[in-house]
Amino acid sequence: MLSAPMVQAQVDPTSSAVSEDSMFEALGTAGTSDAISGRVSIPNKNAGTLIKPDNKNWAGFQRGALPWIFVVALGGMVALLAAFYLIKGRIRVEHGFSGRTILRFSAIERFAHWTLSSTFIILALTGVNVVIGRSVILPLVGEAAFGTMAQWGKLAHNFLAWPFMVALVLIIIFWVAHNIPSKLDLVWIKQGGGLFKKGVHPPAKKFNAGQKVIFWSVVIGGVALSFTGYMMLFPLQAGTPSDWQLYQTIHGLVAAGLSAVIIAHIYIGSVGMEGAFDAMASGQVDENWAKEHHSLWVEEVKAREGQTVAGRTHPAE
Repeated sequence: MLSAPMVQAQVDPTSSAVSEDSMFEALGTAGTSDAISGRVSIPNKNAGTLIKPDNKNWAGFQRGALPWIFVVALGGMVALLAAFYLIKGRIRVEHGFSGRTILRFSAIERFAHWTLSSTFIILALTGVNVVIGRSVILPLVGEAAFGTMAQWGKLAHNFLAWPFMVALVLIIIFWVAHNIPSKLDLVWIKQGGGLFKKGVHPPAKKFNAGQKVIFWSVVIGGVALSFTGYMMLFPLQAGTPSDWQLYQTIHGLVAAGLSAVIIAHIYIGSVGMEGAFDAMASGQVDENWAKEHHSLWVEEVKAREGQTVAGRTHPAE
């Protein structure tokens, strides 16, 4: 006699699972800030904390608002620059290249700049992966590839922070004296830097007002990222878990803002302005480009060399 086949019952592993709210209620922690903790044998006793109700707001910000802040900051800047390019086009050297060049940045200055910029780009990309990687990149590449990428990204983020900080100190030493705000900056700002009207070239020394904004954004933002990043790397130095969370929040917000500023800097220094990239490529810039964007700096250089500028002869120093 044939017997009917046995039908195996489907098991739902979550059907009898205890919800987080009911667990808090059972432990008497509902509506309080008491944490659920275990015992650990390592010095960091905070590692024993399993669940802390107060962390919900922080976790909600990290997973909800912060990714959108990155999207708006970076996407908004890209959209703004794209619109500017479509309307204005590339900023050309009005009188064409002269064929004569002036040394703008020395080899050590360019080394500091490229070290700072390259490490920041990698830090920014790996940081963005932490913020939006799970929702954007993970579905595209799969869990295995994303896990490997995230692990290498974490190592790169932790170790490249140190050359970033060294390069930051170097550019402060090299350029802070040239970036002190002055009355000339007001003239440059009133004339829109000469970006919107042909034939307008406001006078500027080695760094104009726009470049000073970039410089101080990098310095202030870089110091903030360095300090908060150090606290995140060494949580025992940060203080309480709430302090660590505050540092991480500040780190993310500053990174979003500074990344948007750097995108604008990369645009102007490459496709946005003709002749600008030479300053950090070879260190030499065309004389006509320098006169249009940094006329007072050209006079200073010529004066040191004892050459004639705009019909005047300056004695060599």
